[in-house]
Amino acid sequence: MITLVLGGARSGKSAVAERLAAGLPSPVTYIATAAVDPSDADHVARVAVHQARRDPSWTTLDAAGADLPAILRSRTGTVLVDSLGTWITGHADLAADAADLCAALAERTGDSVIVSEEVGLGVHPSSELGRQFRDALGAINVAVADVADRVLLVVAGRVLPLERA
Repeated sequence: MITLVLGGARSGKSAVAERLAAGLPSPVTYIATAAVDPSDADHVARVAVHQARRDPSWTTLDAAGADLPAILRSRTGTVLVDSLGTWITGHADLAADAADLCAALAERTGDSVIVSEEVGLGVHPSSELGRQFRDALGAINVAVADVADRVLLVVAGRVLPLERA
């Protein structure tokens, strides 16, 4: 089963994804895609909150800048990927391979819970790079949603299942 969990900043999407993964078969691998700058105290604190919520039996992989599709293919059991937005920012020109990611997800025999930022509901980005990020992440979200068995939108900590068009 592939579950895509979408939400805006501070929506509760990661906590929802963690609860879902906790109810799925072991082993669980948490794949963290963010590169953490130790001088960014706010980001370090946010990561610490995420780490404190994780089940201690889970394996955590730091996949910042790594080949996410290859990691997905190498793991058994349940995987939780948090998040596609930070994975995309690790690619030159934001050019992540959506087709390879979707193929890796579809090939897995274990459950996959994928967290991503919903960027289509926000304000129009004021910079060209912001618009490129929004467009790249939006395209990845659509591609992953297409292979997902279920897609959930988290708003203010509440979960809305999204139907196929």
